Amino acid sequence: MSKVFIVTDSTADIPDQVVDQYGIKIVPLRVVFSEQESYLDGIELSASKFYEKLGEVKALPTTSQPSPIEFMNVYKELNEAHPGCQIVSIHLSSGMSGTYQSAVLGKSMLEDESEADITVIDSKSASYGYGLLVVHAARLASEGKNAAEITEAVLTLHKERKLYFLVDTLEYLQKGGRIGKASAILGTLLNIKPVLSIDEEGVIYAVEKVRGQKKAMERIVQMFESDFAGKRINIAVGHTANPSSAETFVELMKTRFELNEVVYPNIGAVIGSHVGFGTIAIFVWPA
Repeated sequence: MSKVFIVTDSTADIPDQVVDQYGIKIVPLRVVFSEQESYLDGIELSASKFYEKLGEVKALPTTSQPSPIEFMNVYKELNEAHPGCQIVSIHLSSGMSGTYQSAVLGKSMLEDESEADITVIDSKSASYGYGLLVVHAARLASEGKNAAEITEAVLTLHKERKLYFLVDTLEYLQKGGRIGKASAILGTLLNIKPVLSIDEEGVIYAVEKVRGQKKAMERIVQMFESDFAGKRINIAVGHTANPSSAETFVELMKTRFELNEVVYPNIGAVIGSHVGFGTIAIFVWPA
């Protein structure tokens, strides 16, 4: 049976030990602070170092996607080292980035010169919202499932999992052009905490605006209760290099749910560039 390799990009925010455990191939995006200062996400710049730098700069860093050639080279290396292998490549939502399209073009470039069995999936999500799909795919690959079985399982889990982001400050959304300056100032004065999610097209949208962190967290728990009432669940709580904020939310969830797997992924530099300090991202899926 052909071996299946799982490829993703750095915005999946998968913990390093899990990447190493399953041999997941990561193609990094780039974080740019200036013409003279740019870094490969997760390779040249860790999450903790990124948030240190973010507090020191005035201008919001920008991000750039990998080129099709970078994807082609990863696929080519796997294909040459393991002739006849299958590749499942899962990436950041096409509604947020051109990364998925770069992967598709990289696949077509390799197919022009050699036979390659590559499936590219638009996760229509971000951070561990699709990182959990990548990990699920990698586990299935380790169990000997083929690419078609893995793809079907990933698409099923995508429908079952739910996610919410809680942004601590509106500053970065305003700097990134997501909201107007007046709204950001008013929201800050009123201590408004936007609860965000990602729609079926893979685009971020505001679910609700709640006054105060505690009330916002309670509201998120209520929304999870409506989706997973009476069910045992897995949970991942992403944080901006501040594990204590994630642990607080997990303790709250423990009062309402029976938890199975608990993961604390760092929200990496690329996603962090758009949401800023103090963000927590909660991902829940059936156990």
